[in-house]
Amino acid sequence: MALLKKEQLEKLKHKAEELLNRTLDQHVTLAVTGLSRSGKTAFITSLVNQLINEGSGAKLSFFNPVHQGRFIAAKRVPQKHFHIGRFDYDSAVNAFSLAPPKWPEPTQGISELRIAIKYQPKESLLKYATETATLYLDITDYPGEWLLDLPMLNQTFEEWSMQMVSLLKQAPRSEHSQAFLAKVEQLEPLAPANEELLADIAKEYTDLLHYYRDTLGLSLIQPGRFILPGELADAPILQFFPYTAFEQIDGNDYQNAGDDTLVGMLRARFISYKERVVRKFYKEHFVNFDRQIVLADCLTPLNKGAEIFGDLEQATAQILESFNYGKSGVLSRLFSPKIDKLLFAATKADHVTSEQHVNLVSLLNQLVHTTKHQLNFENIEMETLAVASVKTTLNGKSIYQGKEVPVIQGKSANEQKLITVFPGAVPARLPKADYWQNGGFNFISFEPIEPLAPHQCLPHLRMDQVLEFLLGDKMK
Repeated sequence: MALLKKEQLEKLKHKAEELLNRTLDQHVTLAVTGLSRSGKTAFITSLVNQLINEGSGAKLSFFNPVHQGRFIAAKRVPQKHFHIGRFDYDSAVNAFSLAPPKWPEPTQGISELRIAIKYQPKESLLKYATETATLYLDITDYPGEWLLDLPMLNQTFEEWSMQMVSLLKQAPRSEHSQAFLAKVEQLEPLAPANEELLADIAKEYTDLLHYYRDTLGLSLIQPGRFILPGELADAPILQFFPYTAFEQIDGNDYQNAGDDTLVGMLRARFISYKERVVRKFYKEHFVNFDRQIVLADCLTPLNKGAEIFGDLEQATAQILESFNYGKSGVLSRLFSPKIDKLLFAATKADHVTSEQHVNLVSLLNQLVHTTKHQLNFENIEMETLAVASVKTTLNGKSIYQGKEVPVIQGKSANEQKLITVFPGAVPARLPKADYWQNGGFNFISFEPIEPLAPHQCLPHLRMDQVLEFLLGDKMK
C-alpha cells in the first residue's frame, strides 16, 4: 500500500512539473519528419549530439544561448511516453564511430527522445525567479509517408481509389502497374470475399509502392503504412487496394454491398485503416506537436528527372495541407497545442558546392511558396534552410579548361573512395522542360569520412541556425 501511494505521488509530481513547464513555456514538443532518405535519423542524431557535447568542439555560433555564454549543459532524460519506442541514439552514434564510419540505420516508425537543456535566462521572467532554467525538449520522429495519409480522412473509398488509379495510369508508374490494374479489373466486386486473394493482391500493390519509392525514387506513396507497417505487418487492416471499376457496379448494389463481399471488404478495411491508423495517429501524436521540422531531399529527385521531381512537388503540397497551425498562447499550450513554428530544411547541402546553397534554398521556397505565403499572412513563423546535419565533404577549387571552378571532395558511396567533383548547378526555381533536356543535375551520394571520437561533435552545416529558430525564443 505504501509503495502504491509513493508511485501515485510520483505520478502527481511528474504531472505537476509538466504543467508548470508548459505554463512557463519551458517545454517544447518538436516533431521531425521527412520522406524516405531525407536524412531524419542523421538529423536527430546530430541535433542531440550538438547539444549534449556543446563545449567539446561544437560550433553553434548562431545559437544565441551558446553565442552569449548562457548555455550550461544538456543531457538525455527518460522520455515522457513509455509506450512509444525510444529513438536509438546510441546505435546511431556507434555507426558514425566505426572505422570506416557508416550512416545509421533509418528508423521505420514513430520514436521519441527527451533532452533537458540547462541555461541562464537573460530576458524572460524566469531571470527574476532563478539563476538557471531548464528547457525540456521532446523530439518525436515519425515517417513523412504517414503525413501523406492524412488527406484520406476526407475521402471515401471510391474517391481514394479513383485518385490512386489515376496515379497508377500516369508515367512513370504506368510502366509497372499494368499487370496489377488488369488483375483488379477482372475481380467480381459483389462475389463473396476471398481473404487469401485479397491478401495476395494487396501484397502486389505493396510491392509496387516499394518499387516506386525505393527504385524509382517517387515521393507520393499511399497508404504510407503499407511500406512502413511497424506492428501492423500482415494485419488485415493493411490488406486492401484501390478498386478500378466502380462504373461497372450499380450504385445501390455498391452501397448495399456487405462486408463479406469483395468490394465491401475492401471498403470496410479502408474505413478501418482511416479510423484506427490514420485518425489514431492524428489524435495521439500530431495535434500535440508544438513545432515541426520537415526534411526535404531536393537533390536526388533533381537527379532522377522531371517526373520524379514533379512527384516530389505533389507530395510536398499534400504534406503541407496536413498541419494544424495557430499561435500558441498559455491556454492552447496547456490544453490544445498548435504548431507555431515550421522549419523546412533542404538536406544534404554538403553534396553541392557552397555557392549553390542560395539556389537550394530558393528552390525549396518555390516548393513551399503557397503555404509559406499563407503562414506569413497568419503571422506564423516559417523558415527555409539548406543544411547538412552531418557534413561529409570539403570545399575546394579546381582548374577546368583554364578556369578556376568550385568543387567538393568526399568519399563516394558507390565507389568507396575519395573523389573530387563539381556536381552541377542547382536551379533557383522549379525546373522547366529545357532544364531536363540539358542534362539536369549530377547528384553523387557521399559517406562520412572520419570516425566520430568519444564526446566529439559531428561536423555540420547550419545546425546552429536550426537550433536558434526552433528553440532560441524559449531560452531567452
